[in-house]
Amino acid sequence: LHPGPSGVRAQALSEDGNLVDDFVFDRGEGVLHVRNAPSPAATSSLQIGSMIVDELEPMME
Repeated sequence: LHPGPSGVRAQALSEDGNLVDDFVFDRGEGVLHVRNAPSPAATSSLQIGSMIVDELEPMME
């Protein structure tokens, strides 16, 4: 490992100020927003897609 510069990681916070370490979905009329997709989101995209489909299916009925 080598030292590197600091960075910014966007992650949702709960109402009490703690980091949310899970997915957060916000539903609207005909739309589903993925508000929080914590790491390793980039390496599990097929699983995330399946999860989003599971969330969308009840909205389509």
